[in-house]
Amino acid sequence: MDGDTLYPIGDLARRTGLTVKAIRFYSDCGIVPPTDRSPAGYRLYGIDAVARLDLVRTLRDLGLDLPAIRKVVDREISLPEVAAAHAEALAVQIRTLRLRCAVLTAVARRGSTPEEMDFMHKLAKLSEDERRRLIGDFLDTAFSGLLDANPELVGITRSMTPELPDNPEAEQVEAWVELAELSQDPDFRAGTRRTVEHYVADHARVGTTCPRRDPAAAVLDQVGPALAAGIDPGSPQADRVVAAVMAQYADAVGRPDDVDLRRRLSTRLETVNDPRRERYLQLLAVINGWSAPESLAPAFDWFIRALGARIPG
Repeated sequence: MDGDTLYPIGDLARRTGLTVKAIRFYSDCGIVPPTDRSPAGYRLYGIDAVARLDLVRTLRDLGLDLPAIRKVVDREISLPEVAAAHAEALAVQIRTLRLRCAVLTAVARRGSTPEEMDFMHKLAKLSEDERRRLIGDFLDTAFSGLLDANPELVGITRSMTPELPDNPEAEQVEAWVELAELSQDPDFRAGTRRTVEHYVADHARVGTTCPRRDPAAAVLDQVGPALAAGIDPGSPQADRVVAAVMAQYADAVGRPDDVDLRRRLSTRLETVNDPRRERYLQLLAVINGWSAPESLAPAFDWFIRALGARIPG
């Protein structure tokens, strides 16, 4: 082929490897218009049509739509601009595919029912904004009406918010699906709300704005050595641990250490010790790329048993 010669569509097809039908289609779309027509009315193309068709084929292989391709070949928009826009669109598609793959993996692993699979599929199709709203609704249920009077809760809500990265690993996607599903569990939502209400009640000491130490922290401090020493929660050796925790709790809430206060703390710890709460925090760490949290269940289990043994029937 030389620069001045015009070529029929068959020659163009042989030169580009495209079918006559495909070239005719691109020609009819105005992407590769003919340069002229033969006396018999057949389309004729110049050498530049080869370069345009090669570009069209490459862009189609990359998934660009025809309107975008036409703008590129007609120089209405630059190739870098359209490539950047398409790369962003592909990134969104890749994230969606990863989410869908996670759903299928979870369905296969769990042996899910059709209803469960439908729910997880809906989770997988959520946009980033929709994911934020879904978790925001869960956190609103837990903290609504309490944030203004308790500004320290704002930091807690942030620490409970998953941030799925733009290019998540497979395990992060799977963790997101499970966490989102967990956040919609009505019983878990109600339990989380009770935990927050207990926190607020325990931190509402009259007449001071000084920070109060959470009783859960006192439990962990005191129970750790007892667990390491193998002390039975029902044994006399556990008396000292229970007394130390109760002394801190009584001071924090401004009440005496009596049966009612022990029942109150037992109720709060049982709420905090919900396995679903720990699972939420584990999934949150995976999604956000944090270190895996230490399990608090052994310490809470031990102290709840020890406290229960010292509360009259």
